[in-house]
Amino acid sequence: MSKISRRHFLRSSGAIMLGFSGLHTFFANSAFGQDPANSIPFGYGDLIPDPNGIIDLPEVFTYQVISRTGDSMDDGLLVPGNHDGMAAFPGPGGKTILIRNHENTASGSSAFGVRNELLGQVDQKLLYDAGNGTRPALGGTTTLVYDTNTALLESHYLSLAGTMRNCAGGPTPWNSWITCEENLQRAAGTFEKVHGYNFEVPASTTVGLVTPVPLKTMGRFNHEAIAVHPDSGIVYQTEDRNDGLIYRFILDRPGNLAIGGRLQALKIRGMNSADTRNWVNQTILSDQLMDVEWLDIENVESPNDDLRFQGFGNGAARFARGEGMWYGRDAKYGRDAIYFACTSGGSRQVGQIWRYMPSPFEGTPDENRQPGQLALFIEPNNSALLEKVDNVTVSPWGDLILCEDGSGEQFLVGVTPQGETYKFAKNSMNSSEFAGATFSPDGSTLFVNIQSPGLTLALTGPWHRPIVAVEPRGKLTTTFGEVKRSALLQNYPNPFNPETWIPFRLGQDAHVEIHIYSTAGDLVRKLDLGHKPVGVYENQSKAAYWDGRNEAGELVSSGVYFYQMRTDSFRAMKKLVVRK
Repeated sequence: MSKISRRHFLRSSGAIMLGFSGLHTFFANSAFGQDPANSIPFGYGDLIPDPNGIIDLPEVFTYQVISRTGDSMDDGLLVPGNHDGMAAFPGPGGKTILIRNHENTASGSSAFGVRNELLGQVDQKLLYDAGNGTRPALGGTTTLVYDTNTALLESHYLSLAGTMRNCAGGPTPWNSWITCEENLQRAAGTFEKVHGYNFEVPASTTVGLVTPVPLKTMGRFNHEAIAVHPDSGIVYQTEDRNDGLIYRFILDRPGNLAIGGRLQALKIRGMNSADTRNWVNQTILSDQLMDVEWLDIENVESPNDDLRFQGFGNGAARFARGEGMWYGRDAKYGRDAIYFACTSGGSRQVGQIWRYMPSPFEGTPDENRQPGQLALFIEPNNSALLEKVDNVTVSPWGDLILCEDGSGEQFLVGVTPQGETYKFAKNSMNSSEFAGATFSPDGSTLFVNIQSPGLTLALTGPWHRPIVAVEPRGKLTTTFGEVKRSALLQNYPNPFNPETWIPFRLGQDAHVEIHIYSTAGDLVRKLDLGHKPVGVYENQSKAAYWDGRNEAGELVSSGVYFYQMRTDSFRAMKKLVVRK
């Protein structure tokens, strides 16, 4: 396996915040002159209904479906169904390598066809559980190679096979994906192997299956996700049980999981067998920093699925369905953090987000004098804000992006470092969960799955230029010639070459600027229109004019750009296209 630098792992994990720590900082540094938390909505604006009925996004964002269940792959097999957890890795030539889980058991949309007619194309020795050659376990992973510059999927193939219910997992600093079985099937009937383990899949562009090696010393339990602390190499794990534990795995040899290690469970210092679920009483308060210690776990292969009982009986803390987990850099405390979701935590059991901040001496005897600390980050107890979080990722600017798996409408939810939530996307296709949200190493693309019918989407837009959508939709901006509120309108012509006009309306006297950005979020041109009175600025004599040049006077290249109208009390953004 090739190694990647800690710097790159930090960047791809969302630990480098690209000049600002979340949306809150952007607003606080703006010219609104008031507390943005009380006056400005967080996020990227209203979600626009998708005419294709797949995903609703803010107005300036776009998507494409890059992979569907049943598509033919480069190895002659088919894309399996039940897309789940996923991570992105740097590939050769600036390409992105995605490794994607499939939450299948022994049934479901198979890589081998409806009747497993393609099973003969696979070396049976490369199936973890071949099901006696007739009914193999159908979970596993697929690997996709994607070019963010051309927005093209270049190849995809089955990379791990014969496992069961691969739900989530996590990336490692040594350029591999740990995929987790959320299944405890024993060897019986058509099943040849015991399940309930983690497996490792290297990030590679070479088509072919890896040899499946169960990482038994990481524990046999109802696995969900993992996250690696890059400094110590320690792996943290969630357990998807209503009475589950949080585990860590200290490797015997850094970067080599198969060699073995020591499994431990999290205990809150001074709170023996703490119940963190807050179901009945508010045992744990938000942002309450709690020192942590770690308890050794014995008999880690656990034929009776009893590790959580062993740990809790010895004083470990109990959590409400630990699911998604991701490493990042905490902006509030300026420390490394492991974020994780507890899907049914809180009095209304709609979810919690936790953060664990490792000790500077994590995994060594010295951690007792400066222990790691745990804090409940958010617990909204309001399904309108957050419902049943599953997968978690950290964005390049420090916000969390959460995948909902609730009972009704499903959203991608953003959370700022200060804990404010916003809706970033909505599944307009069905009520299936979002899963596997992860950013490309270059930060340009958010990949995410809709689990059923099994789609992988690539989302792009001005990630580093958060948008404030102040103007309510569905309300008139003028009445009988009087401007009621400010509005930014679509430029014309669009697409254009070489010039365009940008119309707008002002609901109050204001100094107006138009900022034009590239899709990477770089400022291309600032048009300072000066002080303008209330009015309509729509025809060519009044609208803002752009000659298609940057600040250096050079004609910009063809492509998509974003333009933002800015006054002291209003901001809005739209998309335009330069075509030559």
